[in-house]
Amino acid sequence: MEPVKLVEGYKFDDHTTSDVRVCFKLIDEQPEWFSCHSSVLSQNSKYFADWLGQNDVRSNNCIEVECPRVEYDHYVKMLKSMYLPKESVIDSFDSVKSAVGVLRASSSLGCELVTKSCIEYIEAASWDEKEEEEILEVAPTLGSEAVSLLARLQAPSADAVKNVFISAIRFATCMETPVPPFLDDLKTSAQEQIDFMIHEDDDTALVTMDEDVKSVVQEGLRKLLSAFRTGLDLLSTEFDQSPDQAEQKILCSLADIDWIANLLAKIEMMHDFVSGWSEISDHVLSVVQDKKYSSGLWATKAKLIEVTGKALDAVGYGSVVLPSSFRMDSDSCQNIESAIVSMVLALPSDDQADILSEWMKKAEQFRYPDLTEAFEVWCYRSKTAKRRLVGGVNGASNPTVSW
Repeated sequence: MEPVKLVEGYKFDDHTTSDVRVCFKLIDEQPEWFSCHSSVLSQNSKYFADWLGQNDVRSNNCIEVECPRVEYDHYVKMLKSMYLPKESVIDSFDSVKSAVGVLRASSSLGCELVTKSCIEYIEAASWDEKEEEEILEVAPTLGSEAVSLLARLQAPSADAVKNVFISAIRFATCMETPVPPFLDDLKTSAQEQIDFMIHEDDDTALVTMDEDVKSVVQEGLRKLLSAFRTGLDLLSTEFDQSPDQAEQKILCSLADIDWIANLLAKIEMMHDFVSGWSEISDHVLSVVQDKKYSSGLWATKAKLIEVTGKALDAVGYGSVVLPSSFRMDSDSCQNIESAIVSMVLALPSDDQADILSEWMKKAEQFRYPDLTEAFEVWCYRSKTAKRRLVGGVNGASNPTVSW
Protein backbone atom coordinates (compact mmCIF):
# COMPACT_ATOMS: atom_id res chain seq x y z
CA MET A 1 0.00 0.00 0.00
CA GLU A 2 1.45 3.35 -1.06
CA PRO A 3 1.33 5.93 1.76
CA VAL A 4 -0.48 9.15 0.84
CA LYS A 5 -0.27 12.67 2.17
CA LEU A 6 -2.71 13.26 4.99
CA VAL A 7 -5.56 15.68 4.49
CA GLU A 8 -4.63 19.05 5.92
CA GLY A 9 -6.52 20.11 9.01
CA TYR A 10 -7.08 16.61 10.36
CA LYS A 11 -5.84 16.11 13.88
CA PHE A 12 -5.79 13.05 16.03
CA ASP A 13 -8.76 12.69 18.42
CA ASP A 14 -10.51 15.76 16.99
CA HIS A 15 -14.18 15.30 17.93
CA THR A 16 -15.40 18.08 15.66
CA THR A 17 -14.18 16.58 12.38
CA SER A 18 -13.97 12.84 13.09
CA ASP A 19 -16.34 10.32 11.51
CA VAL A 20 -15.17 7.14 13.24
CA ARG A 21 -14.05 6.09 16.69
CA VAL A 22 -11.34 3.55 17.54
CA CYS A 23 -10.66 1.75 20.79
CA PHE A 24 -8.07 -0.82 21.70
CA LYS A 25 -10.08 -3.30 23.71
CA LEU A 26 -8.72 -4.49 27.04
CA ILE A 27 -10.22 -7.30 29.09
CA ASP A 28 -12.12 -6.16 32.21
CA GLU A 29 -11.28 -2.52 31.63
CA GLN A 30 -13.33 0.41 30.48
CA PRO A 31 -12.39 1.08 26.84
CA GLU A 32 -10.96 4.44 25.83
CA TRP A 33 -12.26 5.75 22.52
CA PHE A 34 -10.27 7.91 20.14
CA SER A 35 -11.88 10.12 17.55
CA CYS A 36 -10.36 9.44 14.13
CA HIS A 37 -10.98 9.93 10.44
CA SER A 38 -11.86 7.08 8.13
CA SER A 39 -9.81 8.56 5.27
CA VAL A 40 -6.68 8.67 7.42
CA LEU A 41 -7.20 5.15 8.76
CA SER A 42 -7.93 3.54 5.38
CA GLN A 43 -5.00 5.30 3.67
CA ASN A 44 -2.47 4.17 6.29
CA SER A 45 -3.65 0.78 7.56
CA LYS A 46 -4.69 -2.32 5.66
CA TYR A 47 -6.58 -3.55 8.71
CA PHE A 48 -8.67 -0.39 8.97
CA ALA A 49 -9.09 -0.19 5.20
CA ASP A 50 -10.53 -3.71 5.13
CA TRP A 51 -12.82 -2.98 8.05
CA LEU A 52 -14.09 0.27 6.57
CA GLY A 53 -14.59 -1.45 3.23
CA GLN A 54 -16.89 -4.01 4.83
CA ASN A 55 -18.84 -1.71 7.16
CA ASP A 56 -20.94 1.40 6.71
CA VAL A 57 -19.42 4.15 8.83
CA ARG A 58 -22.78 5.90 9.08
CA SER A 59 -24.39 2.90 10.77
CA ASN A 60 -21.43 1.77 12.82
CA ASN A 61 -18.67 4.24 13.42
CA CYS A 62 -16.97 2.31 16.22
CA ILE A 63 -13.97 0.08 15.56
CA GLU A 64 -12.74 -2.22 18.35
CA VAL A 65 -9.27 -3.74 18.14
CA GLU A 66 -8.15 -6.40 20.58
CA CYS A 67 -4.91 -5.42 22.18
CA PRO A 68 -2.58 -7.01 24.79
CA ARG A 69 -2.42 -4.85 27.91
CA VAL A 70 1.37 -4.55 27.76
CA GLU A 71 1.13 -3.26 24.18
CA TYR A 72 -1.63 -0.69 24.80
CA ASP A 73 0.56 2.41 24.84
CA HIS A 74 2.33 1.26 21.67
CA TYR A 75 -0.97 0.81 19.82
CA VAL A 76 -2.09 4.29 20.86
CA LYS A 77 1.23 5.78 19.72
CA MET A 78 0.91 3.91 16.44
CA LEU A 79 -2.56 5.41 15.92
CA LYS A 80 -1.24 8.90 16.63
CA SER A 81 1.66 8.32 14.22
CA MET A 82 -0.81 7.95 11.34
CA TYR A 83 -1.47 11.67 11.62
CA LEU A 84 2.19 12.64 11.30
CA PRO A 85 4.38 13.05 8.21
CA LYS A 86 7.12 10.43 7.86
CA GLU A 87 9.96 12.59 9.17
CA SER A 88 7.92 13.49 12.24
CA VAL A 89 7.14 9.84 12.96
CA ILE A 90 10.84 9.05 13.24
CA ASP A 91 11.41 12.09 15.46
CA SER A 92 8.61 11.02 17.79
CA PHE A 93 10.53 8.00 19.09
CA ASP A 94 12.70 8.42 22.15
CA SER A 95 14.01 4.86 22.50
CA VAL A 96 14.50 1.62 20.63
CA LYS A 97 12.08 -0.07 23.03
CA SER A 98 9.33 2.37 22.06
CA ALA A 99 10.06 1.99 18.35
CA VAL A 100 9.99 -1.81 18.60
CA GLY A 101 6.68 -1.70 20.46
CA VAL A 102 5.10 0.56 17.81
CA LEU A 103 6.61 -1.68 15.13
CA ARG A 104 4.79 -4.69 16.56
CA ALA A 105 1.52 -2.76 16.58
CA SER A 106 1.93 -1.30 13.09
CA SER A 107 2.93 -4.68 11.68
CA SER A 108 -0.17 -6.36 13.11
CA LEU A 109 -2.48 -3.70 11.64
CA GLY A 110 -0.70 -3.36 8.30
CA CYS A 111 0.45 0.24 8.78
CA GLU A 112 3.17 0.37 6.15
CA LEU A 113 4.21 4.00 6.59
CA VAL A 114 4.59 3.69 10.35
CA THR A 115 6.35 0.32 9.99
CA LYS A 116 8.96 1.80 7.64
CA SER A 117 9.54 4.72 9.98
CA CYS A 118 10.04 2.37 12.93
CA ILE A 119 12.53 0.29 10.96
CA GLU A 120 14.50 3.36 9.87
CA TYR A 121 14.71 4.56 13.46
CA ILE A 122 15.80 1.18 14.79
CA GLU A 123 18.39 0.77 12.01
CA ALA A 124 20.01 4.07 12.97
CA ALA A 125 20.05 3.38 16.71
CA SER A 126 22.24 1.20 18.89
CA TRP A 127 20.66 -1.82 20.61
CA ASP A 128 21.27 -3.57 23.86
CA GLU A 129 20.97 -7.34 24.15
CA LYS A 130 17.36 -7.34 25.39
CA GLU A 131 16.24 -4.98 22.62
CA GLU A 132 18.00 -7.16 20.07
CA GLU A 133 15.99 -10.17 21.26
CA GLU A 134 12.75 -8.20 20.83
CA ILE A 135 13.77 -7.19 17.33
CA LEU A 136 14.43 -10.81 16.43
CA GLU A 137 10.97 -11.74 17.73
CA VAL A 138 9.14 -9.19 15.60
CA ALA A 139 11.29 -9.63 12.49
CA PRO A 140 9.44 -12.72 11.13
CA THR A 141 6.25 -10.67 10.84
CA LEU A 142 7.87 -8.05 8.62
CA GLY A 143 8.59 -10.06 5.49
CA SER A 144 11.03 -8.38 3.13
CA GLU A 145 11.11 -5.28 5.36
CA ALA A 146 13.16 -7.28 7.89
CA VAL A 147 16.12 -7.71 5.51
CA SER A 148 17.67 -4.32 6.18
CA LEU A 149 16.77 -4.44 9.86
CA LEU A 150 18.55 -7.75 10.39
CA ALA A 151 21.59 -6.90 8.26
CA ARG A 152 23.75 -6.05 11.27
CA LEU A 153 22.79 -9.32 12.97
CA GLN A 154 24.02 -11.53 10.15
CA ALA A 155 27.17 -13.55 10.80
CA PRO A 156 30.14 -11.86 9.11
CA SER A 157 32.16 -13.69 6.49
CA ALA A 158 35.30 -15.56 7.46
CA ASP A 159 37.42 -13.03 5.56
CA ALA A 160 35.79 -10.12 7.40
CA VAL A 161 36.43 -11.74 10.78
CA LYS A 162 40.01 -12.51 9.78
CA ASN A 163 40.68 -8.90 8.74
CA VAL A 164 39.30 -7.55 12.03
CA PHE A 165 41.30 -10.08 14.05
CA ILE A 166 44.53 -9.24 12.24
CA SER A 167 43.96 -5.51 12.78
CA ALA A 168 43.25 -6.17 16.45
CA ILE A 169 46.49 -8.14 16.79
CA ARG A 170 48.42 -5.25 15.27
CA PHE A 171 46.95 -2.79 17.77
CA ALA A 172 47.26 -5.22 20.69
CA THR A 173 50.97 -5.67 19.98
CA CYS A 174 51.71 -2.02 19.17
CA MET A 175 52.68 -2.67 15.55
CA GLU A 176 50.87 0.40 14.24
CA THR A 177 52.89 3.58 13.75
CA PRO A 178 52.67 6.43 14.45
CA VAL A 179 51.22 5.65 17.86
CA PRO A 180 47.81 7.33 18.34
CA PRO A 181 47.20 9.18 21.65
CA PHE A 182 44.45 6.73 22.63
CA LEU A 183 46.57 3.62 21.96
CA ASP A 184 46.54 2.34 25.56
CA ASP A 185 42.74 2.18 25.70
CA LEU A 186 42.50 0.70 22.21
CA LYS A 187 45.27 -1.80 22.96
CA THR A 188 43.46 -3.00 26.09
CA SER A 189 40.19 -3.30 24.21
CA ALA A 190 41.88 -5.14 21.36
CA GLN A 191 43.48 -7.64 23.74
CA GLU A 192 40.15 -8.30 25.48
CA GLN A 193 38.29 -8.82 22.21
CA ILE A 194 41.02 -11.07 20.80
CA ASP A 195 40.62 -13.30 23.85
CA PHE A 196 36.86 -13.30 23.30
CA MET A 197 37.13 -14.11 19.58
CA ILE A 198 39.35 -17.15 20.10
CA HIS A 199 37.38 -18.45 23.08
CA GLU A 200 35.45 -21.58 22.22
CA ASP A 201 31.98 -21.18 23.72
CA ASP A 202 28.93 -23.39 23.17
CA ASP A 203 29.42 -23.21 19.42
CA THR A 204 32.94 -22.43 18.30
CA ALA A 205 35.64 -19.82 18.30
CA LEU A 206 34.98 -16.88 16.01
CA VAL A 207 38.42 -17.00 14.42
CA THR A 208 40.03 -19.89 12.56
CA MET A 209 43.79 -19.84 12.90
CA ASP A 210 45.15 -20.04 9.35
CA GLU A 211 48.72 -19.34 8.23
CA ASP A 212 48.09 -15.64 7.62
CA VAL A 213 46.75 -15.16 11.14
CA LYS A 214 49.56 -17.19 12.69
CA SER A 215 52.11 -15.11 10.78
CA VAL A 216 50.69 -11.86 12.19
CA VAL A 217 50.62 -13.31 15.71
CA GLN A 218 54.28 -14.33 15.36
CA GLU A 219 55.12 -10.84 14.10
CA GLY A 220 53.32 -9.35 17.09
CA LEU A 221 55.26 -11.57 19.48
CA ARG A 222 58.55 -10.47 17.93
CA LYS A 223 57.47 -6.85 18.21
CA LEU A 224 56.66 -7.15 21.91
CA LEU A 225 59.85 -9.01 22.73
CA SER A 226 61.91 -6.49 20.78
CA ALA A 227 60.20 -3.58 22.53
CA PHE A 228 60.86 -5.23 25.91
CA ARG A 229 64.53 -5.71 25.10
CA THR A 230 64.83 -2.09 23.97
CA GLY A 231 63.16 -1.02 27.20
CA LEU A 232 65.72 -2.98 29.20
CA ASP A 233 68.54 -1.27 27.30
CA LEU A 234 67.10 2.13 28.23
CA LEU A 235 66.28 1.14 31.80
CA SER A 236 69.57 2.24 33.36
CA THR A 237 69.28 5.83 32.10
CA GLU A 238 65.57 6.13 32.78
CA PHE A 239 65.93 4.57 36.22
CA ASP A 240 68.37 7.30 37.26
CA GLN A 241 65.84 9.97 36.21
CA SER A 242 62.66 8.41 37.62
CA PRO A 243 62.82 4.91 39.14
CA ASP A 244 59.06 4.47 39.51
CA GLN A 245 58.27 5.66 36.01
CA ALA A 246 61.05 3.52 34.52
CA GLU A 247 59.78 0.39 36.27
CA GLN A 248 56.18 1.10 35.29
CA LYS A 249 57.23 1.25 31.65
CA ILE A 250 58.93 -2.14 31.93
CA LEU A 251 55.89 -3.58 33.73
CA CYS A 252 53.59 -2.43 30.93
CA SER A 253 55.82 -4.16 28.42
CA LEU A 254 55.84 -7.33 30.51
CA ALA A 255 52.05 -7.22 30.83
CA ASP A 256 51.78 -7.27 27.04
CA ILE A 257 54.16 -10.23 26.87
CA ASP A 258 52.19 -12.02 29.56
CA TRP A 259 49.00 -11.47 27.57
CA ILE A 260 50.43 -12.82 24.32
CA ALA A 261 51.86 -15.82 26.18
CA ASN A 262 48.32 -16.67 27.32
CA LEU A 263 47.06 -16.17 23.78
CA LEU A 264 49.71 -18.44 22.27
CA ALA A 265 48.91 -21.15 24.81
CA LYS A 266 45.26 -21.10 23.68
CA ILE A 267 46.05 -21.35 19.97
CA GLU A 268 48.78 -23.98 20.32
CA MET A 269 51.65 -21.68 19.39
CA MET A 270 53.46 -21.80 22.73
CA HIS A 271 56.59 -23.05 21.01
CA ASP A 272 57.03 -19.60 19.45
CA PHE A 273 56.82 -17.92 22.84
CA VAL A 274 59.22 -20.32 24.56
CA SER A 275 61.74 -19.94 21.72
CA GLY A 276 61.50 -16.16 21.73
CA TRP A 277 61.71 -15.89 25.50
CA SER A 278 64.71 -18.20 25.70
CA GLU A 279 66.55 -16.06 23.14
CA ILE A 280 66.33 -12.93 25.29
CA SER A 281 66.51 -14.59 28.72
CA ASP A 282 70.28 -14.17 29.08
CA HIS A 283 70.01 -10.47 28.30
CA VAL A 284 67.12 -10.08 30.73
CA LEU A 285 69.13 -11.68 33.53
CA SER A 286 72.19 -9.57 32.78
CA VAL A 287 70.11 -6.43 33.23
CA VAL A 288 67.98 -7.22 36.29
CA GLN A 289 70.89 -8.85 38.17
CA ASP A 290 72.89 -5.64 37.98
CA LYS A 291 73.90 -4.41 41.44
CA LYS A 292 72.13 -1.17 40.63
CA TYR A 293 68.77 -2.90 41.03
CA SER A 294 69.68 -5.14 43.97
CA SER A 295 67.21 -3.36 46.24
CA GLY A 296 64.67 -2.36 43.60
CA LEU A 297 62.57 -3.49 40.67
CA TRP A 298 60.74 -5.97 42.91
CA ALA A 299 57.51 -5.80 40.92
CA THR A 300 59.45 -6.30 37.71
CA LYS A 301 61.33 -9.27 39.10
CA ALA A 302 58.11 -10.85 40.32
CA LYS A 303 56.52 -10.41 36.90
CA LEU A 304 59.59 -11.87 35.21
CA ILE A 305 59.30 -14.95 37.39
CA GLU A 306 55.63 -15.27 36.44
CA VAL A 307 56.28 -14.97 32.70
CA THR A 308 59.29 -17.28 32.83
CA GLY A 309 57.19 -19.78 34.75
CA LYS A 310 54.80 -20.04 31.84
CA ALA A 311 57.64 -20.90 29.50
CA LEU A 312 58.99 -23.47 31.94
CA ASP A 313 55.54 -25.00 32.43
CA ALA A 314 55.16 -25.46 28.68
CA VAL A 315 58.49 -27.27 28.52
CA GLY A 316 57.95 -29.18 31.75
CA TYR A 317 54.57 -30.55 30.71
CA GLY A 318 55.90 -31.56 27.32
CA SER A 319 53.75 -29.24 25.21
CA VAL A 320 56.95 -27.59 23.95
CA VAL A 321 60.22 -29.38 23.23
CA LEU A 322 63.30 -27.33 22.45
CA PRO A 323 66.61 -28.62 21.09
CA SER A 324 69.40 -28.76 23.60
CA SER A 325 71.42 -25.57 23.95
CA PHE A 326 74.73 -27.32 24.69
CA ARG A 327 77.18 -28.09 21.91
CA MET A 328 78.91 -31.37 21.07
CA ASP A 329 81.40 -32.29 18.40
CA SER A 330 80.02 -33.93 15.27
CA ASP A 331 81.37 -37.38 16.14
CA SER A 332 79.59 -37.40 19.50
CA CYS A 333 76.33 -36.28 17.91
CA GLN A 334 76.59 -38.97 15.26
CA ASN A 335 77.35 -41.67 17.81
CA ILE A 336 74.32 -40.72 19.93
CA GLU A 337 72.11 -40.55 16.86
CA SER A 338 73.28 -44.01 15.74
CA ALA A 339 72.50 -45.39 19.19
CA ILE A 340 68.98 -43.95 19.03
CA VAL A 341 68.44 -45.48 15.58
CA SER A 342 69.61 -48.86 16.89
CA MET A 343 67.24 -48.62 19.84
CA VAL A 344 64.30 -47.82 17.59
CA LEU A 345 65.07 -50.71 15.25
CA ALA A 346 65.19 -53.09 18.22
CA LEU A 347 61.53 -52.42 19.04
CA PRO A 348 58.54 -54.36 17.66
CA SER A 349 57.57 -53.20 14.16
CA ASP A 350 54.30 -51.61 15.32
CA ASP A 351 56.10 -49.57 17.97
CA GLN A 352 58.63 -48.49 15.35
CA ALA A 353 55.76 -47.39 13.13
CA ASP A 354 54.33 -45.20 15.91
CA ILE A 355 57.68 -43.57 16.62
CA LEU A 356 58.47 -42.95 12.95
CA SER A 357 55.01 -41.55 12.29
CA GLU A 358 55.32 -39.02 15.12
CA TRP A 359 58.90 -38.17 14.11
CA MET A 360 57.89 -37.37 10.52
CA LYS A 361 55.06 -35.14 11.74
CA LYS A 362 57.55 -33.06 13.71
CA ALA A 363 60.70 -33.52 11.64
CA GLU A 364 60.60 -29.93 10.42
CA GLN A 365 60.45 -28.65 13.98
CA PHE A 366 62.90 -31.09 15.55
CA ARG A 367 65.88 -31.82 13.32
CA TYR A 368 67.60 -34.09 15.84
CA PRO A 369 67.76 -37.04 15.91
CA ASP A 370 67.60 -37.92 12.23
CA LEU A 371 65.64 -41.19 11.99
CA THR A 372 65.82 -41.43 8.21
CA GLU A 373 67.94 -44.58 8.38
CA ALA A 374 65.49 -46.23 10.78
CA PHE A 375 62.61 -45.30 8.47
CA GLU A 376 64.32 -46.85 5.45
CA VAL A 377 65.12 -50.07 7.33
CA TRP A 378 61.56 -50.28 8.68
CA CYS A 379 60.10 -49.96 5.16
CA TYR A 380 62.42 -52.69 3.78
CA ARG A 381 61.78 -55.08 6.65
CA SER A 382 58.03 -54.50 6.53
CA LYS A 383 57.86 -55.28 2.84
CA THR A 384 60.05 -58.37 3.28
CA ALA A 385 57.87 -59.61 6.14
CA LYS A 386 54.76 -59.04 4.05
CA ARG A 387 56.25 -61.02 1.18
CA ARG A 388 57.11 -63.90 3.49
CA LEU A 389 53.62 -63.86 4.96
CA VAL A 390 52.05 -64.02 1.52
CA GLY A 391 54.40 -66.89 0.60
CA GLY A 392 53.28 -68.78 3.67
CA VAL A 393 49.61 -68.33 2.80
CA ASN A 394 50.25 -69.74 -0.71
CA GLY A 395 51.55 -72.95 0.75
CA ALA A 396 55.22 -72.27 1.14
CA SER A 397 56.91 -72.69 4.44
CA ASN A 398 56.82 -69.62 6.67
CA PRO A 399 60.01 -69.62 8.64
CA THR A 400 60.39 -67.44 11.67
CA VAL A 401 61.47 -63.95 10.66
CA SER A 402 64.71 -62.98 12.30
CA TRP A 403 65.25 -59.21 12.46
